[in-house]
Amino acid sequence: MSLDKLALALIVVGGTVYLGVILLGMIALFPWGLVGLAVIGIVGFIFIQVLRQRLNSAEDDYYERTIDK
Repeated sequence: MSLDKLALALIVVGGTVYLGVILLGMIALFPWGLVGLAVIGIVGFIFIQVLRQRLNSAEDDYYERTIDK
C-alpha cells in the first residue's frame, strides 16, 4: 500500500469517527440536536447528489481525458 492510499484511508477513518461523535452528540441533545441532524442530513444529501452527478457525467470525462492534457 502506497503512502498516499494509507493517508487517504486514515483521513476517511478519522472523518467517519469524527462524524459519528458529532451525530452521537446531536442525539444526546435530543430536542435541539434535531436541528443539527437536519443540517447534516441536508449537506449529506447534497454531497451525494453532486458526487453522483459527477460520476455519471460523460462530458466531464471527455474533457478530463482530452482537454486538460
